[in-house]
Amino acid sequence: QVQLVESGGGLVQAGDSLRLSCALSGRAFSRTAMGWFRQVPGEEREFVAASSWRPDDIYYADSVKGRFTISRDDAENTAHLQMSSLKPEDTATYYCVAAPLSTAQRISVSRGYGIDHWGKGTRVTVSL
Repeated sequence: QVQLVESGGGLVQAGDSLRLSCALSGRAFSRTAMGWFRQVPGEEREFVAASSWRPDDIYYADSVKGRFTISRDDAENTAHLQMSSLKPEDTATYYCVAAPLSTAQRISVSRGYGIDHWGKGTRVTVSL
């Protein structure tokens, strides 16, 4: 079965950095677009970042541009989200998604709908 397992969440102070990881299993990674969403309880989920095997297929939400970096480790079938200059507004549960044979662009505009593969989430809390 396809599985996505996130890790790396935690409690940090504003201005700190954190790296999230998402390991994919049960599916070929090389032609799979990967992305991240985040959600606050009671609020709608929000797109954060996405990338694919295409070098120019990479997207970020305006709120995280310049602070977050998404990357892929093909050898480990793992996507990473390096988060820097964290703000309290970044506090949320972060979910990894996988979209086989799709694109990061599609993930970026999907709002999560139509994406079949989700991780269970990792919590990020940024204090003042």
